Parts: sequence; structure tokens; C-alpha cells
Amino acid sequence: MYEDIKKQIRDVKDFPKKGIVFKDITPALADAQCFQSIINAFYDRFKDKHIDKIAAIESRGFLFGATLAEKLHCGLVLLRKPGKLPYKSIKESYDLEYGSAALELHVDAVKKGEKILLIDDLLATGGTMEAACKLIQKSGGDIVACTCLIELEFCNGRSTLEKYASVETFLRY
Repeated sequence: MYEDIKKQIRDVKDFPKKGIVFKDITPALADAQCFQSIINAFYDRFKDKHIDKIAAIESRGFLFGATLAEKLHCGLVLLRKPGKLPYKSIKESYDLEYGSAALELHVDAVKKGEKILLIDDLLATGGTMEAACKLIQKSGGDIVACTCLIELEFCNGRSTLEKYASVETFLRY
């Protein structure tokens, strides 16, 4: 099943900068059957975990997070780039494989003790997801798992995240 999805992932060389090979998921999203297979894979993995909310990371994480939250009948919270959230928020900075960035979360998005599933499209060094973990923990949430469609194993991001929660990915490169 995952091989059919993997065939829909396109490599884009030198994006967003020279030396990076970007894993483009847009062909997989454009194929209705493939997109459904991706959501079903996430659903099958987490349907029995009693998730209260999915925390989706901007921007491709929103696509999976919103669709999965509807299917799991749970809430959705957004982790966004600085300055994009309209209400009071908390912020966490992190390093990327090609620079630095930050994420923000509304101060009231996660309640103490809520079971949170973190979701994004791709796991590389783990910096983005680790920043998300820190924000969820600051808010009092319990992280059920960190999940991504794609994992770049050579970047070793899994080792960064395992101290926060289990790491669940589907396609590994």
C-alpha cells in the first residue's frame, strides 16, 4: 500500500536552496485515491488512541491534520509561523537543516492533560517537530505521538523526538 503512495512523491532538486532534495507531496495530494490512502494510513494507526486534538504544523501538516481530525472526531490546533495567529500565543525557536525558524501556538489551544497527536508532512532533523513538542508540553498537553508521512532517515530526526513521544512515519528515505 505505501509503495503506491511513495510513487506519487516527487523529488525536486535544489529546493528551497542548492543541495536540498525536496520531497514534493503535491502529486500525491492531487490523486484522490492516493490522498485517501494517506489519510486512511494515519487513521488506522491512531483510531484507537483516544486523541483529544491534533496539532498540525504549518503548512502541509494542516492538510493531513484537518482531514484526520474530522475523521477521528477530535479538535484541531494550528502551529504557525510567527505573526500568523490572531490571538495571544507562545513561541518556540528552532534550527532547520537549512536555516532557523520559529513556531507559535495560541495560549489557550491546548488544555492540561489533553491527548495531542502532532502531525506534519515530513520529518528531517526533527527541529520543527521538537519545537512543536515543547509548545504542547508548555501548554500542559500529553503528546501521544509525533507523526509524519515521510521520514528522511539519514537526518536522524527520530532520535531528537523519542524523548517526547513515539515517532510514527509511513514512507522512509
